[in-house]
Amino acid sequence: MTEGEGGLVRGDVFSALPARLRRELVGSFSEIVKNFAERRWEPAELNGGKLCEVAYCVVKGMADGKLPTRAAKPKNMVDACRALESQSGPPRSVRIQIPRMIVALYEVRNNRNVGHVGGDVDPNHMDAVGVLQMSKWIVAELIRVLHEQPVDEAAALVDAVVEREVPLVWKVGDKMRVLDPNLSYKDTTMILLHAVAGSVQESDLFAWTEHSNASVYRRDILRKEHKGRLLEYDEEEGTVELSPRGIEYAEGLLVEGD
Repeated sequence: MTEGEGGLVRGDVFSALPARLRRELVGSFSEIVKNFAERRWEPAELNGGKLCEVAYCVVKGMADGKLPTRAAKPKNMVDACRALESQSGPPRSVRIQIPRMIVALYEVRNNRNVGHVGGDVDPNHMDAVGVLQMSKWIVAELIRVLHEQPVDEAAALVDAVVEREVPLVWKVGDKMRVLDPNLSYKDTTMILLHAVAGSVQESDLFAWTEHSNASVYRRDILRKEHKGRLLEYDEEEGTVELSPRGIEYAEGLLVEGD
């Protein structure tokens, strides 16, 4: 997906931010998504801390009316976020809602045995899921506020900010290849769709899977899994996109492949 109904395209996301600050925000979020896909729970959570620092600088800059050129870690994250609540001018999301989510995410990073030795909980899948979902909410809310997008469109644009990086998938030129030759065409298709943000052209999927017959591929894979609600196949537009069930299915394949 590159464009929402409101007309915001992927290249425009966070265009209101200074270039370095934008790179820091997208980069820290990309690392969380990448490490989660690779089941690297501890680095996924550690990068949650970096996202907090960048997001705080963005909302602080919005509240002050002047965005910084780069992120800087506040001396005390909790106190810094609470201080924003006393300002009366910025929207509630900038003053209260995003900062409070930052504090929650930062707490996981600091006190769940993620950032240092001595916490009471080992790095684990449950915490990483929490980090990922809180990070997505923060990024979506920043998109909504910065670009005046509806909530659903802002949330949909989150996955378009970065392409998922999946170890089982190799990107070579403009092609994508699944590196396990023993997977079925169905599973290969699902993993390819998971590796790319948003919809994919039917012709690209057919080429990437190296299926021998386009009609058979369309009948046995795309139409069948569309009926099974693992994917959305738009025959008129020639596009294919994973459904929430399809994402869960593909992530199950990735876990099995570890």
